[in-house]
Amino acid sequence: MTTRTEEAGPSRLASALVEAGALTADWLPSFEAVPRELFVPDRIWPGIADGTRQNALVDRAKDPNAWFQAVYSDIPLTTQWDDGRQAGDEPGVTPSSSNSMPRMVFSMLADLDVREGQRVLEIGTGTGWNAGLLAHRLGGTQVVSTEYDAGVAKDADENLRRAGLSPVVIVGDGRLGYPGGAPYDRVIATCSIRKMPRTWARQTRPGGVVVAPWATEYGGEHIVRLVVGDAGTASGPFTRSSAFMRLRQQRTERPPFAAYLKGQEWPADGTKSTTTLSPADIGGWLQQFVIGLQVPGAFWRAERYANGSYTLWTYSTDTRSWASADYVPNADTYEVVQSGPRRLWDETEAAHRWWEENGQPDFDRFGLNADEYGEWAWLDSPDCPVPLRNSDRGA
Repeated sequence: MTTRTEEAGPSRLASALVEAGALTADWLPSFEAVPRELFVPDRIWPGIADGTRQNALVDRAKDPNAWFQAVYSDIPLTTQWDDGRQAGDEPGVTPSSSNSMPRMVFSMLADLDVREGQRVLEIGTGTGWNAGLLAHRLGGTQVVSTEYDAGVAKDADENLRRAGLSPVVIVGDGRLGYPGGAPYDRVIATCSIRKMPRTWARQTRPGGVVVAPWATEYGGEHIVRLVVGDAGTASGPFTRSSAFMRLRQQRTERPPFAAYLKGQEWPADGTKSTTTLSPADIGGWLQQFVIGLQVPGAFWRAERYANGSYTLWTYSTDTRSWASADYVPNADTYEVVQSGPRRLWDETEAAHRWWEENGQPDFDRFGLNADEYGEWAWLDSPDCPVPLRNSDRGA
């Protein structure tokens, strides 16, 4: 028997999503007809609305009220760790499947802008909730969803059937799309990418839309909405900030610190200098994104000490170059050391300076172009590409 508290859960979440502008009138019937609880396993690690941290395990069998409250909260729910290798109560190292935050789900569906009769390809089935919402809106035969993990796909398909929905669930590499169901009017990815697979645009009709979380190597991630042109080209703006799990085939294994010093003691052959740019001023999600657009093939790590000081390390992915910048609270200048053919801190400073000179633009002034030769970001217009700062290539 459904209690008043249980009835209030979906209604309370719907009201919060409507108030936030995420859940619109055209998606409300699907929200009501496709309950999130049917797509959430008994064991979950609830996340937080603003960030990537997960809280302790919630087990439905042990605490059904806490489970229900988590399901009908506007938070992401991690459902798998380490590609299924972690089976205990404690979190694993890397979350690898989830039921996404409802506000993000419906915001991305709004970006997708589906119409009656359209065909949709989803990359990353997860628990199946997003595919279920699309199937309710468009009809099961109009929705194809691909999932790389066979076990996750099986559970999602069972969830969908239990909800009376029948999109096509395919086990396969999401980078390949699904040519058997092409052409599509819409493509949506529920995992983040560093580079959009060309197959997605090729399997989409001209004028169709691709919506995906797109991240830089350095850091920062935002949703991009691309309109597909002729010959598989695509272009469009970033619409909102995001933090999704990475497409498995685009995950990155970071080289160890020892790979950069080549057996020498720090500072090895590094060149010392100072900077007035505080490492603390470049650590935000947007700042990471802006730097990542301009400084390709680089990533960062922080080595923290007592009293709030730390060293910000920047590394090139080819292990040939590195830079360190020492942050000390209340300092006016900061010590920098750089080594290798790329001067990574110089590139970082140039990227930050460009951002300031252009009025510190937010993500919604940026966009992305993609064609057979690659992809590049732009500011305000595709005619204004974001510059690259890779000094090793003379840019």
